[in-house]
Amino acid sequence: MMNKKNVAITGINAWLPEYRLTNDELAKMVDTSDEWIMQRIGIKERRILKDKTLGSSYMGAKAVKGLLEKTGTSPQDIDLIIATGVTPDMLFPANANIIADQVGIKNGFGFDVNAACSGLLYTLQTAALYVDSGRYNKVIVVGTDKMSIITNYEDRTTCPLFGDAGTAMLLEPTNEDVGIIDHIFRTDGFGRHHLHMKAGGSVRPASHETVDAKEHFIYQDGKAVFKFAVTKMADIAVEIMKKHNLTADDIAFLVPHQANMRIIEATAKRMGLAREKVMINIQRYGNTTSATIPLCLWDWENQLKKGDKIILAAFGGGFTWGSIYLKWAYDSKQ
Repeated sequence: MMNKKNVAITGINAWLPEYRLTNDELAKMVDTSDEWIMQRIGIKERRILKDKTLGSSYMGAKAVKGLLEKTGTSPQDIDLIIATGVTPDMLFPANANIIADQVGIKNGFGFDVNAACSGLLYTLQTAALYVDSGRYNKVIVVGTDKMSIITNYEDRTTCPLFGDAGTAMLLEPTNEDVGIIDHIFRTDGFGRHHLHMKAGGSVRPASHETVDAKEHFIYQDGKAVFKFAVTKMADIAVEIMKKHNLTADDIAFLVPHQANMRIIEATAKRMGLAREKVMINIQRYGNTTSATIPLCLWDWENQLKKGDKIILAAFGGGFTWGSIYLKWAYDSKQ
């Protein structure tokens, strides 16, 4: 037991498009307003990758290149890259393969994970198991999504929600008492009826009919999704606290998926956490799906201290939801 190694996040980076889509600009496109969006969702602006020739891999590769530079890591030393997101450049090959090629990772392997907004947590834990096996020493997790490409800017209920971003995290083994401690994940496939993209898969492949019917955009039954999310994300965060006998005083930060301010607040309330212990940047970036949790960690990196007890929590399409308990592995050098 003394020789057992833990798996830790040893570096994090993000890349954001420059263009900011504000609520006031959205109000010129659909029947909405800054007040309506802020009251119901909590988003002020979101970043958009405007270049139509660039996909989510571009943002992911930007994040990975920055991560390698930041951590002083050679792309030749990466054993595995796992990407997650719902907007890969194409159905195949995997986004991880495309990103690996763009950044010069040639000695490892890669694949994608799709679990919608919970994808980052599922991918992080999957990557941790590879490191925990003892065979892999440097694994990169990429969360990148170009949500603007599947957002219908004529639908006032969904177009304020989403933004674009790319993120990357490095996982390595450590002998220290830090790293990923535990996870709890759940799935309820019935949720697919409430949150999905109607066309583009093998059941309803792309056609003139599906394009004309605008079936290649996000469909969401907002009330059903909110009701399920507000309960399940809070439940699973509290469940992992109880499992490890954690109190609100023990926890340095909750890092919640940034989908809706009311869901975030409900989760924090159930956990008994004061607002200053909750990472919230939804107002600046919107819901970037697989990138929201790493974006928070990146934003707060300078405030994190080695040994900080952190809970990550997410809810997404599928339905999928989960929580991860970890101890932060380093003090920021920035």
